[in-house]
Amino acid sequence: MGQAESTSPSATANTLRAGSVLPVARYRFRFRLEGELILPVYAGSLLRGQFGAALRGAACMTRQPSCNGCPLRATCPYTRIFEAPPPLAHSLQKFSAIPNAYVMEPPPMGLRDLPAGDTLSFHMVLAGDALEQLALVVFAWQRALAQGLTKSRSAADLLSVDWVAADGTAQPVWRRDAPVLADHPATLAVPAAPAALNAITLRIHTPLRLQQQGQPLRPQQLTPRALIAALARRVALVMEFHADQPDWGAGVPEVVRRAEALEDQRELRWHDWTRYSSRQRQEMTLGGALGRWTLRGSADALAALWPWLWLGQWLHVGKNATMGMGGYTLEAGA
Repeated sequence: MGQAESTSPSATANTLRAGSVLPVARYRFRFRLEGELILPVYAGSLLRGQFGAALRGAACMTRQPSCNGCPLRATCPYTRIFEAPPPLAHSLQKFSAIPNAYVMEPPPMGLRDLPAGDTLSFHMVLAGDALEQLALVVFAWQRALAQGLTKSRSAADLLSVDWVAADGTAQPVWRRDAPVLADHPATLAVPAAPAALNAITLRIHTPLRLQQQGQPLRPQQLTPRALIAALARRVALVMEFHADQPDWGAGVPEVVRRAEALEDQRELRWHDWTRYSSRQRQEMTLGGALGRWTLRGSADALAALWPWLWLGQWLHVGKNATMGMGGYTLEAGA
């Protein structure tokens, strides 16, 4: 596989800018159902759980019941992708958890009863070190689908994996009848902001859950500062812990300061959905904002924020981003 090209620290020192080439890639997984599948309203949690179990089964060498205390935890592909251990010490703060190097992007929201023989697809974003493990990720998905989805264990067959470029075009990477990974770029180049930029609109298509002191911010409580602070921090940590680019965090305060001068217009609604947590052994209700959110400000301020917002279309933002929450697409202009 054509692996991600490394970006030198000097190329992204203290900030993210147009022209940055990043080790981030989106993949489309297409599979065919062998039996009926009742897909939940939001399948991000389902897909993440099934993938994590299959990945651990494929990668774990010690077969310990827990990763805590495992002598291979720091180098294990499973923990590096799915359950990244926090550093023992860090100049910024003491971390109890850090962002993982993947984002699950489920099929569009909505309860669906799918018959045997139907084909379905979802996307997965990989960043940094996780790109080096693409072959293992594909193998884990083959296992997860073969073992069956949901409690009914509806089996499926992985047919293909495509790399999806920033413009939406797809390039084949893996086929069931050709199971050797094909060469592909596996990088993402940040484009320049559009000229005369006076507004940026986020079309939020999966629940955006920003929190303050552990409590979710409802649509009327959201601010541009809260959005940009959460996004910039997430982007900086993913690049530091998974792509060996530690300099970005120093630029976050300036990015947040730029957001404080923005005005915004919200056409948002709150959406709750329920998932079962196997770890806590109970159903949990999660909610977030859906709809349109327009940010307005000076051309200079919006141009400075543009690369962060653009990259957020891949890395998502807010609580439970790894299961696909906080997903959006950008539109430039009013």
